[in-house]
Amino acid sequence: MLSLDRLIVEFDKGLRTLLSEAHSVRPHPDAKIPDVDMSEAEKKQAAALMRVNHSGEVCAQALYQGQALTARDPAVQQKLQHAAEEETEHLAWTAKRVHELGGHLSLLNPFWYTGSLAIGAVAGLLGDRWNLGFLAETERQVKSHLQSHLNRLPQQDEKSRAIVAQMQVDEIGHADMAAALGGAELPAPVQLAMKLNSKVMTGASYWI
Repeated sequence: MLSLDRLIVEFDKGLRTLLSEAHSVRPHPDAKIPDVDMSEAEKKQAAALMRVNHSGEVCAQALYQGQALTARDPAVQQKLQHAAEEETEHLAWTAKRVHELGGHLSLLNPFWYTGSLAIGAVAGLLGDRWNLGFLAETERQVKSHLQSHLNRLPQQDEKSRAIVAQMQVDEIGHADMAAALGGAELPAPVQLAMKLNSKVMTGASYWI
């Protein structure tokens, strides 16, 4: 049974994710990279891609929190909490870059957060093996998604590219961690459903 205190803590985390400015313990990956001139079209495209990445990190934060909320093994809970802390840094990096490019964060983030929190909690209820398997598959798909953004970002936008590259490294680490802890391989239909759900989120967040 979840205690009222834990539910209140998770509610507070959700509010802070959506309404507060995220902070990074590590230096921002683009901190020492100078900005360069880009056309308005290039800035608009880069801002939209980084907005999608920010929304993806909102989802990741909610997923990890939902999974940690219902995970059975304290060691798994601890690993999930640590991964969530790294995702908070990603929130800080992407939000800052979106604003630098003159863009805005997705208006749909509260919706993405709520849905992802519920999905994460359900994954945790299925047992730690499936919980970790869901995490690993999520991060593998995020890795591919980030690679597609590296291919689409303007070549001269080294600041955005540095952020996405470091995020990709972190996500690979999260997937490897979940697999090492005994995550199960998800059935192909589940993997496909996850990809379709991701496409809906990325498509909507690109514009809104």
